[in-house]
Order: sequence, then C-alpha cells, then structure tokens
Amino acid sequence: MTISLTRRRIPVRRDAGIYAYERTLARSGFTTVAGADEAGRGACAGPLVVGAAVLKPGKRGEIPGLADSKLLTPAARERAYDEVVARALAWSVVIVPPDEVDRVGLHRSNIVAMRRALARLELTPSYVLTDGFPVSGLGVPGLAMWKGDQVAACIAAASVIAKVTRDRIMCELHERWPHYGFDAHKGYVTDDHQQALATHGPSPVHRRSYANVARVVSLGDEGLRGDPDL
Repeated sequence: MTISLTRRRIPVRRDAGIYAYERTLARSGFTTVAGADEAGRGACAGPLVVGAAVLKPGKRGEIPGLADSKLLTPAARERAYDEVVARALAWSVVIVPPDEVDRVGLHRSNIVAMRRALARLELTPSYVLTDGFPVSGLGVPGLAMWKGDQVAACIAAASVIAKVTRDRIMCELHERWPHYGFDAHKGYVTDDHQQALATHGPSPVHRRSYANVARVVSLGDEGLRGDPDL
C-alpha cells in the first residue's frame, strides 16, 4: 500500500509491522496521526460506536498487546483498552443510538460518527487513517485502509476503544433485556439471538432497518391484522 502525501506517494510494506504507517508518516513530517474505527456495523441491536486515537510518536507510542480488537480475547482487549486510554496523546469515542442508525442509515451514521470522533480529539491530527471508508471534510490529508485495524496501530487503538466501549454497553443492555442474550452475542445475529427475536419480538434497542428485525416486525404486524379480536 502507498501513503499519499499530496505531491508524492510513499510505499509502505504491509508486513513491516503495525507501527510502520505512523513511522513513515512521521519521517515525512506528520507527527500526529489519528486513527478511527467502528464497532457494531454488523449488529442488529445496540449502538454503533466509533473510536479515534492518536498515539505518541516513536517507542513511547507502542502499546503492549495492541492488535485488531476482533483478534483479541475479551481480557486482552480490556488490558489494551486500559493501556490506550492511559498512554495515548488523545482519544475519543462517539456512540450512535440504534434509532439514529435506522433514521440516518448505517453508512452515513458511520461516516458522520468518524468525523465527530476525530473532531472531539483534544488535538488536531496532521494526518488521519480510517478503517475501510474515506472521511471527507477533515481539513487534513487522510487514507482509508482495508483492514486498517490489522496494519495501523492508531486504527487498532481506535478499534479497541470502540469495541470495549460497545461490549460494556451491550452487557448493560443485557441487564434490562436478559432474554436476548446481549452479553453473549453483543447484538450480532446468531441462532440464539434470532430465536429470541422470534419469541419475544424486537426490544427498543433493536435496529428496525435491519432485514432480520424488520421481518420479525412484519410477521408480528400480520398476526395482529389477522386477529379477529382487534
């Protein structure tokens, strides 16, 4: 992959380690590199959560055990989260409620939340790396990276922030609606989750715009319309 620096493109080997992009950018004068990533795009219940992070330059910015949050165990994610929030130059998190995802749309909600998370950082980054999707209107150069949470440290840090924050929220939601099993599947579609949906119908935190939830709502509405007592 190459990094675009306005007038030139600099190649970066994807096997050069998770801090290679920040180091390459630092050598070109971009010393504060922000990463942004989300958690919960594929979930049909709960919020969409976006994290952003700027790590310290050089060795000071290296986080023990940092990796894509999806590749870490829950305990390892918690440890990495503690390290990131304690040692990052800046970090932020944005929580998008499920009804806003339904109203605005998933992709737009994700891009807007990334922009908000980056704007909330306590410092203005000189370069931005985002996982998956480009984010316009930032006022600084940036690069959207495929599987960026696996190859860029600042995106991995943002991924950990987003994932841990969202998992904690889903465990809290489990306390309110325990029959859905949010503490186990975190709102993603599993056989058990789909069975709970069919049995209990959607909760207030299910995303009605998702096909599997909309189908359950539709079946429920058809049952009501066919009830002779109504």
